[in-house]
Amino acid sequence: MDQKVLVLNGDYTAITLCSVQKAFVLLFLDKAEMVAKSEHGTMRTVSQVYPKPSIIRLARYVRVPYKGIALSRHNIFKRDQYECQYCGSTKTLTLDHVLPRSRGGDSGWTNLITACSRCNHAKGQRTPSEANMPLRTQPKKPTLAGFLKLSAGTLDQNWHAYLG
Repeated sequence: MDQKVLVLNGDYTAITLCSVQKAFVLLFLDKAEMVAKSEHGTMRTVSQVYPKPSIIRLARYVRVPYKGIALSRHNIFKRDQYECQYCGSTKTLTLDHVLPRSRGGDSGWTNLITACSRCNHAKGQRTPSEANMPLRTQPKKPTLAGFLKLSAGTLDQNWHAYLG
């Protein structure tokens, strides 16, 4: 029961992910409706069998102020899929500034990447081009839909229409 359920707002825009249990409570209390059923089993009570939800839509539109994805170490690792952006290693990961702070680099989404400690030490206070260490992907700020895809782990095929 560690599956995730995509929660849509009243206008069918994706707003978050929740557990199957939380989704079931929202459905049971008529605060949401089921948009798509999961193909991975059912939920049972003593007297009834219910399909597991895959996507639910809130019954009323909820105004959610979008503040963006929080810039944190964990979220940068998640964006970079827990891989060093220089060599692809998944061991001893740290954060690295593409343009070092000593040379005017900031601590933002487009300047922070995941790097293994070996590559981070080898790069030192140089830019990737100066160190002859090209980046595997250019760092950028993730979108909400993209971040929900990363947070979900495995994506249900029903979600593609709502997450793009």
